Order: sequence, then C-alpha cells, then structure tokens
Amino acid sequence: MNPKCCSNDKCSETGNSENSAVDAPDKHAKYAYLSEFRVPKMDCPAEERLIRMALETVEPGVLLQFDIPQRQVRVFHTVNANEIAPKMHSLGLGASLTKTGPVKREEVTQARQSTASGSQREGLILKWLLGINAVMFAVEFVTGWLAQSTGLIADSLDMFADAAVYGVALYAVGRSSKVQLNAAQLAGWLQLILAFGVISEVIRRYLFGSEPVSTLMLIMGAIALVANVICLSLIHQQKESGAHMKASWIFSANDVIANAGVILAGLLVTWTGSRYPDLVIGFIIGLVVLNGARRILQLKA
Repeated sequence: MNPKCCSNDKCSETGNSENSAVDAPDKHAKYAYLSEFRVPKMDCPAEERLIRMALETVEPGVLLQFDIPQRQVRVFHTVNANEIAPKMHSLGLGASLTKTGPVKREEVTQARQSTASGSQREGLILKWLLGINAVMFAVEFVTGWLAQSTGLIADSLDMFADAAVYGVALYAVGRSSKVQLNAAQLAGWLQLILAFGVISEVIRRYLFGSEPVSTLMLIMGAIALVANVICLSLIHQQKESGAHMKASWIFSANDVIANAGVILAGLLVTWTGSRYPDLVIGFIIGLVVLNGARRILQLKA
C-alpha cells in the first residue's frame, strides 16, 4: 500500500520494519516527501517549463524531476503537498497524483545530482559557444573591415551579439525560469540594438561607397559557417531546457543563414564585379538579426 499524505499534513503508512527509516521523516527537512504525478498532456519541454513556473511560487521550494516520455513528474517537497496538487491541476494538462509519501534521503541526493548534472552540461556548452563566438567576432570584424564588406561586418556584429547572449545565458543556468526569461529578454534587446547598427552601416556604405574583396568574403564566410554549424550542433540537445537556451538556439540558427548569405554575396561580387550583392546581404543579415530579436522578446518562460 502506498503511503498517503493526509489533509492535515500528517502522514501515515503501512509497511514492513525495513522501511522504518523513512516512516517517520523529519518534517523540517527541505525535501522530506515525494509526490508523483501522471501528466498525460506533457509531451514536450514546453509543458515542463509551464510546470516549473507554476511550482516556483511554492514555499518552501520544491525539487523537480521530469520523465517526458512516461508523462511523469516527481516533486520532492516538505509537508506542503496540499499546495502543490492544486497548482498541477490548474495547468489543464490532466495531472493526477499517483502517490505521495516520505522519501529516502538517497533519492533526494540522486535527484539533486541529476539536476546539477543538467546545469553543468548547459554551462559547458555555453562556455564553448561563448568562446567560439568571441573569437569569430574579432577575426571576422577585422577581416570585414579590411575587405570593406558590410556582409562580413554585419555577420561579425551578429557574432558579438551571440557572445553576449551566451554570456547572459551562462549566468542564467540553474536559475529559475523567471531569471532565464529575463536573461533572454536582455539578450533580445541587445540584438535589437545591434540589428539597427548593422542596417545603419549598410546605409552609410551605400551612400559613401565601398569596394568589397570577394576572396576574403568567401574564405571568412566559409570559416564562420563551419564555426556556427559546430555551435548549432552543440546546443541542439539543450535548446528546450529554458528560455535562455532557446534564445541561444535562435541566435545560432540565424548565424548559419547569415553565413550562407555572405558566401553567396562573395560569389556574386566575384561574378558581377559589383558592390551591391555585399550591401544587399549586409542589409538582409540586419533584418535576420532584427527578426531574431523579435522572436526572443516574444519568448515565454
């Protein structure tokens, strides 16, 4: 028979003597009880984030474990089960409490370690992304300036925005969904500012002239494309783990598109001998960056 938490927050259970170590848990321990919920409509990480947001306001705080394929949520908590269940039911995901009762300390330790492991993976990925984009920004900006290419300059500023975003996302790892959303919003505003800066540079070079060097555009564009494909592959598995990681995914996807555009512009400059393909791709990258900022600012936790 499964242990049940009663409405007066006192728990009782029937069981054999070998379970006596968990029959009378310390009610003052942070995670003395475990409640398991079946959530039929939890079929993607978006529902996971919704549940995390709903339970963030529970005091004292809870520790969560998700099994999306099995549609199961495990909530480690104190004697506040009566506060948790209504919040789960209010989400409209069909949540039902399958069991609740005292929990062994070993299970809590394992859950903590699993959560910490996920945050460590996110942190490691973001450090790699931050390093790649910071280096590529410096290299591509200098190359773009020497090549008089608005496409490369625009792409390098996009890299700078990405590096800043990954730094902000790195700060948000392991923090609440609200903090993650605020980090994503900050990144979105930064990208919005840089988008307008890119478009302004295109207009300036259109008015005052430029002579882009197609060879440098092609070489640098190809290098940047490889770098961003690596970034995209690194972040793919973690893109749904929070708004901060979703923003990082959007940035990297935009970069791959921009790099392909720079390569195309380099080919057209070589073929036509005109500077206009470079100006056009620089303007388009500016619009892509602007759209990425819009998408990020619309993210929900």
